[in-house]
Amino acid sequence: MKSTLAPGLKQQFAFEVPVTKTVPHLYPEAPEFQAMPEVFATGFMVGLMEWTCLKLLQPHLDEGEGSLGTHIDVSHTSATPPGMTVTVDAECLEVRGPRVKFAVIAHDGVHEIGKGHHERFVVSWDRFQKSIDAKAASAKPAEGVNA
Repeated sequence: MKSTLAPGLKQQFAFEVPVTKTVPHLYPEAPEFQAMPEVFATGFMVGLMEWTCLKLLQPHLDEGEGSLGTHIDVSHTSATPPGMTVTVDAECLEVRGPRVKFAVIAHDGVHEIGKGHHERFVVSWDRFQKSIDAKAASAKPAEGVNA
């Protein structure tokens, strides 16, 4: 990670919400989600907040590095129908070794729709992949689990 990553850095990212990012599309296998209105899903809002933080981090990472989301604490306070544009503002609040903490706020042009904090951990992709490979090799197949 480069020394240019520092508190105070900001990133803004806008995304037009398609129907495929609404609640019924979050888990198409879940009838409970299918019965809900087509509004921007909280899970997709969280992903958009993470994406904005990834964009902030990218120029400050060394070759072969990436980051993993390790904590999210956000509210989702207003529904957004498809076709509206959600803009996320992220600000780096703290860099503590490989841990980076952000403030995030999402707005749909009419209302603030969510805000909170997100934390990411900077990793070497090679080392991370080795740990995932080791975990997969030691995992036992789940019995009686319905997919």
